[in-house]
Amino acid sequence: MSRAEQARQYFSQGYNCAQAVVLAFSDLTGLDKDTLLKLSAPFGGGMGRMREVCGTVSGMMMVAGLVFYDAGSASNKEKSALYAREQELAKRFRAENGSIICRELLAGVKTQPGPQAEERTPEYYKKRPCGELCACAAQILEDYLIKEGKLIADGENK
Repeated sequence: MSRAEQARQYFSQGYNCAQAVVLAFSDLTGLDKDTLLKLSAPFGGGMGRMREVCGTVSGMMMVAGLVFYDAGSASNKEKSALYAREQELAKRFRAENGSIICRELLAGVKTQPGPQAEERTPEYYKKRPCGELCACAAQILEDYLIKEGKLIADGENK
């Protein structure tokens, strides 16, 4: 199964958008599933359902940090290199979807305001593009990781 399909499937299993993307790359992170779920949980719904930066984009950023960032040499050069990677990923997502902002991506989808998580029903999944956005973010990240030599084309890590 492709990482894009994995991310879509994780979302359809009830994980939030950030969790779905992060879990699709769990084999590259060096962290266990429970830790990844806890780390990425606050980023769903555009960060705590505030509809800010899309959780799928936040998920890509978390994976990029875990894959590319050398915490042992946190120099300005290292930070800048990571920021450049993150900006490239965001640029690609924006080019595919028109925005990286959750509320803009969900324009036209009636959602309840506030922190209350919505019940995951068939209607919930039908009315929002989040599963497809999870797949899109995972595909963008996978393509980027392949280009950067962190994955081989069949999705296995190097």
